[in-house]
Amino acid sequence: MGKPTGFIDYLRELPADRAPGERISDWDEFHYHMEDPKLRQQGARCMDCGIPFCHTGTLISGMASGCPINNLIPEWNDLVYRGLWREALDRLHKTNNFPEFTGRVCPAPCEGSCVLGINAPPVTIKNIECSIIDKGWEKGWVAAEPPKTRTGRKVAVVGSGPAGLCAAAQLNRAGHWVTVFEREDRPGGLLMYGIPNMKLDKDKVVTRRIKLMEQEGIRFVCNCEVGRFLSAKQLLDDFDAIVLCTGATKPRDLPIEGRQLKGVHFAMEFLTANTRSLLDGHRNGNFISATGKDVIVIGGGDTGTDCVGTAMRHGCKTLLQVEILPKPPMQRTSDNPWPEWPKVYRLDYGQEEAAAKFGDDPRIYLSTATKFDDDDHGQVKSM
Repeated sequence: MGKPTGFIDYLRELPADRAPGERISDWDEFHYHMEDPKLRQQGARCMDCGIPFCHTGTLISGMASGCPINNLIPEWNDLVYRGLWREALDRLHKTNNFPEFTGRVCPAPCEGSCVLGINAPPVTIKNIECSIIDKGWEKGWVAAEPPKTRTGRKVAVVGSGPAGLCAAAQLNRAGHWVTVFEREDRPGGLLMYGIPNMKLDKDKVVTRRIKLMEQEGIRFVCNCEVGRFLSAKQLLDDFDAIVLCTGATKPRDLPIEGRQLKGVHFAMEFLTANTRSLLDGHRNGNFISATGKDVIVIGGGDTGTDCVGTAMRHGCKTLLQVEILPKPPMQRTSDNPWPEWPKVYRLDYGQEEAAAKFGDDPRIYLSTATKFDDDDHGQVKSM
């Protein structure tokens, strides 16, 4: 697999990003593409280790170790190293319906369990995956493949997020007639409204794949909330099978004093309204603007980072991110050994942008909110 000495000959290298001060002025994706010769070098760093934890997809200490969908990572790394991009795409699609999504937004537990990562920077698996599928679209290799025969059976999929789209794709491939019901005005679920556009472009990436699925025979019905506009009985009467892929849309609340004040929002309210207004081409009535405001983001995970990045693009006045956990170490500690997910300090895109504008990482650690203060007019003024 790969070049026997590749992990010695080549250092880990990722494509450059647009400068933080530049990219916060728009909603475009900010990663540049890497040239083929350098990508092949990165593929060469994947050695024939014999114990590829990168695609095991297990849980160790309650955390993901390796790819949860068991991508055949060493195989397509080797094919990229050899310049066999079409074959690499075929191998990638064997386990992954939508690598253009995972190659952009997955946290890459595969890299955390890469054998090379024991004593050196791991292989750039996520970037290679994204490069394979992007080249596939560019070359026209990703094309509609409707099933040659149909079973005559009809399946309803409730929800068009990642799980619903995957279920629809697989069932359609098996020859069933698939209809996907989505309560929002656009299909995609979390992919469309939960993840900001700068991480996952809605028109160029998400809608492109959905249009391909429609060409393959999958039908999408939007603005249709099952249980409200369409009864369960009607689904049972009209379809041979039903797949529920409704996601986890109920947010975790913070029931502290002052929670009811104006200006305190759930993350998904903020992110969804922002993306909808962006796609509609105007700021609708539900748009939550952070322009010129002092913003506090409670939570240090990926969703919190997306709120930070969104607030930065609005032009917030100040920004603070509150994290309940302690600040992670720069390197793995003895109680967090390979191939566990490395619990180490990372400066994600949102924090990088805030640091570029305000001078420092916006996160404070070992902290949480205990009370929201009222300005005597029903508006939050401090925390």
